[in-house]
Amino acid sequence: MQKRLFGALIATGFTFLGLLESVHADAIELVAQLPPETPPGNIAIAPDNRIFLSVHGFYNQPVKVVELLENGSTRPYPTEAWAQAPSDGTIGLHGVLGINVDSNGILWLLDTSSSDRSGRLIGWDTKSEQLHRIVYLAKPVIADHSFLNDLAIDLKNKAIYVADTGTQAIIVVDLSTGQTRRVLEGSEFTKAQDIDMIIDGKRVEMNGQPARLGVNPITIDPQNEYLYWGAMSGTAIYRIRTEHLNDAELTDLELAEHVEHYGEKPISDGITIDDAGNVYITSITDDSIGVTRPDGTYETLFQDDELSWPDGFAVGLDNYIYITINELHRSPGLNNGQNDSRNEFKVMRFKALSTAQTGR
Repeated sequence: MQKRLFGALIATGFTFLGLLESVHADAIELVAQLPPETPPGNIAIAPDNRIFLSVHGFYNQPVKVVELLENGSTRPYPTEAWAQAPSDGTIGLHGVLGINVDSNGILWLLDTSSSDRSGRLIGWDTKSEQLHRIVYLAKPVIADHSFLNDLAIDLKNKAIYVADTGTQAIIVVDLSTGQTRRVLEGSEFTKAQDIDMIIDGKRVEMNGQPARLGVNPITIDPQNEYLYWGAMSGTAIYRIRTEHLNDAELTDLELAEHVEHYGEKPISDGITIDDAGNVYITSITDDSIGVTRPDGTYETLFQDDELSWPDGFAVGLDNYIYITINELHRSPGLNNGQNDSRNEFKVMRFKALSTAQTGR
């Protein structure tokens, strides 16, 4: 694949440090180089184009969420107190990966659970800068080994869908009632495949075992008609109509009958989708970003050493798709407790192949 590195330029209020061109799509631009204390997890972009980042917990940083400012700097978000671990058991965040903003400007933060603590969906109003709502994700819907990883927002059905990578299930949250349900646990659609994650010639391990990670990449189409997802350690994208997902009368077996195989993908972390049904994929084993087309075929859009573990996506204004880069395979969480990162933490962006909507 052809790639060229260009010089610095200024555009739309952000400092772009370079471009990587591809024969398949427009150039990918470097929006911001992040400081060593801000290894990004996922990214969310509000309707007014404000950018928010979760700070990946595998790097053990005290600040859990930041806002990326127009000059390329960051600030703890929503406040200094909220952005760090709670000191009194209430205000604060234990650890956030999943992060997204709905069309009303509510930033939803997926706060992790543990064996002795419920998970939480925290909604923060980015317009009034006030707490909007907290939804608790408690047992038995979550388990001791739950890993609440990512989320998709469905305002049409007043629901949020959470990828529980640890138990390989999807959690359906009814925002009208606060009720939660766990679906498709351990199914062929949510569980990890028995395939090694090889990066830079080295097998990635967790807790001394080969990494086998279930459902994680998750997104929803602009019409809120289909939810799309896949196992991180998996080679397929699946989808299901949200009307079926929100039908609490369906058993898991009945629900599984409505799951569709959408297309192929590599081992991946994040996904998002445009208006034409192109599902964008962060391919973590070969430093690339690709796309699964509506006909099910997969192709690489960008590939370069600069894309060292591309993680989360978010659609911004003017059909740009933003992406985080975090070298996660070099983090203590995936590298036997050692931090071998090169501090190449970045936010980048590229033009979608079609029109695309914020909130995914």
